[in-house]
Amino acid sequence: MRFRDYKIFRAGNFYHVYNRGNARKDIFHDDSDYIQFLKRLKIVLGMVPPQLISTTDKKRRILTLTSLPRRAFTIAAYCLMSNHFHFLIKQNSEVGVDRLISKLCTSYAAYYNRKYEHVGHVFQDTFKAKVIDLDEYIIYLSAYIHNNPPNIFAYPYSSFLDYIANRGGTICDQTPILSYFNDKKSYKDFVLGYNQKMEARISDLLFDE
Repeated sequence: MRFRDYKIFRAGNFYHVYNRGNARKDIFHDDSDYIQFLKRLKIVLGMVPPQLISTTDKKRRILTLTSLPRRAFTIAAYCLMSNHFHFLIKQNSEVGVDRLISKLCTSYAAYYNRKYEHVGHVFQDTFKAKVIDLDEYIIYLSAYIHNNPPNIFAYPYSSFLDYIANRGGTICDQTPILSYFNDKKSYKDFVLGYNQKMEARISDLLFDE
């Protein structure tokens, strides 16, 4: 399901948001790419102000990226893979999820095109989003997202380590997910026990990768 009009998004809903590289090509090639994407996410979320950044031509410039209202969204889980990304997002106001993702991807695409002297689309079409229509499904979807990397305990570009290792990440609000569990260990066991039967419960919320 693709959303182009922000009016389709509703305050109070959780969404599974997904996008991948054009023609399934990689959108992240090294650590700095992942870091730049997450930096831009924090700016759009209003967590940090626009900063001076280094560019490939050795100059310093200010990110031409403005923030959305600070509490407009809650990111409950995320995972960045080499050629795609997943977010579990709650929209808290009338500011639509599409505005968040559009600003983020446009800014990252500009960075990517400068760095790699790339011409053309970085991402494949518009992003995809599915509304989560049953509250408890957020825990299954978070487990699915966190299980994307082959070694979830060693993968730095997922929110899983924030949930289990007190990494100190500031992007995610863990409260919506952890409210279903007694403690972080219980959640870790749940993620490790994720299986095909559990995935079948949320099959309508997943995308073809």
